Amino acid sequence: MKLENIPNPISIQNFTTENGAFYHTLPLSFTIAGQSLHSAPIVLVNHALTGNSQVTGENGWWNDLIGEGKTIDTSVYTILAFDIPGNGSNSFLVENYLDFTARDVARIFIEGIKALQIEKLFAIIGGSVGGGIAWEILALEPNITENLIPIASDWKSTDWLIANCFLQEQILNNSSKPIEDARIHAMLCYRSPESFKEKFQRTINQDLLIFNIESWLAHHGKKLQQRFQLSSYKLMNQLLKTIDITRNSESFENLLSKTNASIHIVGINSDLFFTAKENVETYEELKKFKDNVFYSEIVSVHGHDAFLIEYKQLDHLLADIFKAETIKK
Repeated sequence: MKLENIPNPISIQNFTTENGAFYHTLPLSFTIAGQSLHSAPIVLVNHALTGNSQVTGENGWWNDLIGEGKTIDTSVYTILAFDIPGNGSNSFLVENYLDFTARDVARIFIEGIKALQIEKLFAIIGGSVGGGIAWEILALEPNITENLIPIASDWKSTDWLIANCFLQEQILNNSSKPIEDARIHAMLCYRSPESFKEKFQRTINQDLLIFNIESWLAHHGKKLQQRFQLSSYKLMNQLLKTIDITRNSESFENLLSKTNASIHIVGINSDLFFTAKENVETYEELKKFKDNVFYSEIVSVHGHDAFLIEYKQLDHLLADIFKAETIKK
């Protein structure tokens, strides 16, 4: 596997957020994997709430999908991933999470793409908030990519999602164990009732004399608390809450009729966060004025997190996009 050694990070200068907050410099760190930059089609991968730019390799959070001989083949593609500034992957932290929206991050990523002298991406792919940021990038720069692949995501946060983010915010600001408690609540949104039933069957943890679902949730809370910072959680939750390509902008149709990119929406039938019904509505809306729009669905009991679990299905659903490029070569 070839790796491109590029100075890291990029420094974004004099950035004013949509809310009017001014940042003299923002560090934008990134990873490049697979083929060296400008030698192969480039795939931008956007991370989700607790993720980072380590998308492939030993510690890669999506290494079942991205790697040599995998769905997104590193022997064919250049894989680019940015860290959302303030995600806790380096020393830079955002003090006031209300400064930023998902669109601000899209603008920052676009600056990064320009700094790397990339004229066009082959694909932008992301799950959850990463998919929302992908939508925002396309709305701002309609010619930036050939393919948009939002997974378990949508172009806007719904009232239901905003409500859950609001509760997350309340927990993060008011709890004595904010990261742990917020994570416990979030896991109820990331999974589904059926997933819990299949996994736990109301069994008891004999050592602790509590339900196994309780010990599992407590374990996830503690685990995140050890590796994630409070300011990062607040920021990422704020980004999830503020996805909306039409806010202070043009209509959905006006924005997306400007792009020739193929849009491949991947929903999850049991997703409680970005519901399949909303995804289908987005697809139906797009079909009214755009031809190269596709909808496919992961069938899983696991809810929103299925995009990190159901790799065989995801491979099958994405194969046509990424294997076609392999055959062309």
